[in-house]
This record gives sequence, C-alpha cells and structure tokens, in this order.
Amino acid sequence: MTDAQTTGIPEPEGPTNIIETDYEVGQDNVQPSIGALTFDVHNPVFAISGLVIVSFVIITLALQNEADAFFTGLRDWLTSKLDWFFLISGNIFVLMSLAVIVLPWGSIRIGGSEARPDFGYPAWFSMLFAAGMGIGLMFYGVAEPIGNFDAALAGVTEEGGVRTDWAPLAGAEGDAEGARRLAMAATIFHWGLHPWAIYGVVALGLALFAYNKGLPLTMRSIFYPVFGERVWGWPGHIIDILAVFATLFGLATSLGLGAQQANAGLSFLFGMPDTDVTRVLLIICITAIATISVVAGLDAGVRRLSEINMVLAALLLLFVIATGPTLAIVSGFFLNLAAYVEYLPALSNPFGREDDNFRQGWTAFYWAWWISWSPFVGMFIARVSRGRTVREFMIAVLLVPSLVSVLWMTSFGGTAISLIGAGFNDISEAALELQLFAMLSHLPLTSISSFVGIILVIVFFCTSSDSGSLVIDTITAGGKVDAPTAQRVFWATFEGLVAIALLLGGGLAALQAAAVSTGLPFTIVLLLGCYALARGLMSEPRGIAALS
Repeated sequence: MTDAQTTGIPEPEGPTNIIETDYEVGQDNVQPSIGALTFDVHNPVFAISGLVIVSFVIITLALQNEADAFFTGLRDWLTSKLDWFFLISGNIFVLMSLAVIVLPWGSIRIGGSEARPDFGYPAWFSMLFAAGMGIGLMFYGVAEPIGNFDAALAGVTEEGGVRTDWAPLAGAEGDAEGARRLAMAATIFHWGLHPWAIYGVVALGLALFAYNKGLPLTMRSIFYPVFGERVWGWPGHIIDILAVFATLFGLATSLGLGAQQANAGLSFLFGMPDTDVTRVLLIICITAIATISVVAGLDAGVRRLSEINMVLAALLLLFVIATGPTLAIVSGFFLNLAAYVEYLPALSNPFGREDDNFRQGWTAFYWAWWISWSPFVGMFIARVSRGRTVREFMIAVLLVPSLVSVLWMTSFGGTAISLIGAGFNDISEAALELQLFAMLSHLPLTSISSFVGIILVIVFFCTSSDSGSLVIDTITAGGKVDAPTAQRVFWATFEGLVAIALLLGGGLAALQAAAVSTGLPFTIVLLLGCYALARGLMSEPRGIAALS
C-alpha cells in the first residue's frame, strides 16, 4: 500500500474497505533534472500530454487563419450532431447525485468513520465556488439572461421550414413577463443542478477511492472496480491523459473568456485598447499571479485567494441587490426557482424539440464545458472535502452553489432585464464581454463597481488557473500531491499559452470548440465512472450494512 508520508494522502481513519494492490504511487515515475530543477512525473502520462499540448500551441499559432475556420466548423459539427448525447449524459449525472443523497450510502464518511474535516464551512464553500465557475458567472451573469430574454420575446422565426432564432423552447413572443420567466429558467438550467452534479460525481469518486480505498488521487483510481489491476496500465494511462486534455482546454476556455472581459472592462473604465495584444498581456500577467499562488500551495495560496475572491463577489452582489430593483430581485429569486422547476423537464429533454440554436449553441456547449472542467474541479473539491459524509458532501456541492448561482443570475440578469424594460437598450446592444459593465453604468458608483468587477474577473482567473495547475500536476505526477514545485509552474505556464493560442487562433469559437471537443471523450469516461462509483460505495462497510 501507499505511504501517506510520500503521497500526501492521509490514511483512512476508522473502518473502510481498503483496496489491496501492489501498485505504489510513483512507481512509473521518472525524475529528470534540468539544472537545479528536479521533476517527478508519471511516464507516459506527462510525456504524451506535454508533447501533444506543445504541438497544439505551435500549430495553432503558426496557422491562425486556418485554425479559425477549423475550430468554428468543429464546434458547430459536435454540438449539432451530438447534442442529444450531452443532454442525456447531464441528466444521468443529476440522477446519480440525487440517488447518492437519498440512499443509505449518504452516511459513509470520506476518509473513514473517524475522519474530521480539514477546513471549516466558510473556507470550504469559498474554495468550492471559486474553483467551480467564477469566470463564467462574471462573463455570462448579464449576457445570458438578456440574450435569452431578447430571443424569447422576439419569438420564433423560420427560413425554409428551419428555425433561425435562438429562443429557448417555443419562446414567448410579445409576452414580456413570459419571456423573462423563460429566460431566467433557461439560464438557471445551465448554471444550476446539472453542472454541479457533474462536478459532484467526479469529486465523490476521487475522494472515495483516494481517502477510503487507499488508491492514488488520480482519475484512473475511480475505475479500479471496472479494470482491476489493469487500471495501472494503458487503460489508466488513457483515462489520465484524457483528464489532462479536458482540464487544460476547459480551463483555457475560461481563461480566454476572462481575458476578453477584463480587457473590455479596462477599456470601458480607463480607455485601454481592446485588442489581441492587450488580452495576451493580461493573460501573461494573470498567469504570473496564478503561478505565485500555486507555488505558495493549497493553504497559503489557493485558499486565501479563494476567500478574497468570495468576499469581493459577495460585496458586488450585495451592491447590485441594494442599488438595483431590490424587491424585484428578492421576489425574483423565488419566482425564478419556480420557473426553473416548471421548465426543467422540457429544457432537459433532448428529443422532439425545434429550438436547435438554443439547444446546440447553448446547452450542448455548456454541458461539454462543464464536463471538460470536471477533472479539475472534481479533484480540487475532493482534496478539500476529506472528513465530510457523502450526503453532506453532495448536498453542499449540488445545492449550495446552485442556489448561489440562482441568486447571482437573478440579481445581475434580473437587474439588466429591468433596465432594458426601462429603455436602457445599450445593455443588450453591447458586446457580450461588455454587457456587465454596461449594466453597472446605470447604477450608482459606476467607477467603483466596475473596478471591483474587473478585479473579480482577474482573481477568478487566478483561482481557476492555480487550482487547475495543482490538479493537472497531481494527475501527471501519478497521483502524488506533493510533487516538485517546478511542475506546477510548468502547467500554470502552459495553461496561459494554450489560452493565448486559442484566443489568437479563432477567438470565442476556438475557445468553445476546445471545450466541446475535449468534453466529448471525457463524457464517455464519466458515464463509466458512475458505474464504478456505485460499486465503490456499495463495497464500503456502511453501504453493505445499509443494503443488507
């Protein structure tokens, strides 16, 4: 079995069903040195992942014009042909998460029956949420609700018998209140239970097999019930390599969006040029900050940055609630939840729908994006969730962030829709990355709130990058969580380079294509992972007792 001192993973405390294996963490690792720098990397996961990613960056930067057309075509083909697969998979992950909460498995404690949490609730929730979707909420918090609202209000349009509009479902032509309800329901659908269920399934699998089963903290460990000892060979290598690709390109998508929005905010507030050069410089600077946080470590760097982030996010949220249509926001929170429940069956149904643009361009992209993020967010959540019961863990991961997302979207999106109804059409006419700042310009203290918004985008950028670097490093180090610092710096640097390559090689289309294309193979991996997770939970002592 592995040694807690060498792997950084604590031994189970209390009765658990340890998996006995001859595999030792790091046994396939190599330790090359470059000058004073020493590496400790898994062979062949690190080598294949690194070479493919380096080649991708070089080719994309060398063929920028060709890359633009390629990425656009790839994104459109994947979302149009496989939207049904992504939607069905998302539903399966939600059902799996809910089953874990209500079944007797919920009483199992991560790390053993005597384990206690490493972090208190405030720090735990901060890290959960900051890592999960911070940049996305900033980028789409205003843009998506008003986009859905405008499309729903305009109603259905057709050319040659094919819908050309972007309205969810059948829209709500001419009905402002109906359009608002449908728009908010559709937005919450994309940011509520489904993404957090994806994260939760991956996180629970990693935590269970690492802290209860004694296996390395890496994606392949989840699949031990399926492959047995073969998981340490090529089946496991492929799973970990796919996890690295999904994590890196999913992160790059978010980092590219964050750079676009930060640049737009700085241009809006200070007149900074809104150009590719500026965005590249922003990515370089912010990647440097993230690298410093990574070097500082999980507790000193990532945790503190996450907590700062959540304080700023809470302040901006409270500001919008206080200075916006306060009563409408408070009542809208409950009304939007009701609308979400009402429209959830129709929005999650993959068949018999005609809203192709919305279903393929929004939902399928989002599901692939969340899935590409799942190895990163899942492993990060697993690392900070030892000592929680399975039920406590899944309720926190599934419900708490979902409710916060509802409040965020209601506050920012609802305020924007109210302002548009009052005649401030400049919000909907602004570019996607500028719509947040256009909305804030109609509230008091515009300069201060916009500046806080820019800082939030940057810090969310940093928390995503530093958390992702820690996770990729763990995977490519064969499950070691205390690998040399130089490796974390390497991956933090490459996240920035990939984001730059995608941004220059095709902009938003390239970023979206990267998320979708890496999310597809990993969706298949995660569906198999649900089966392996159920097997793992059933083998735990409390699971056996409860089911007998």
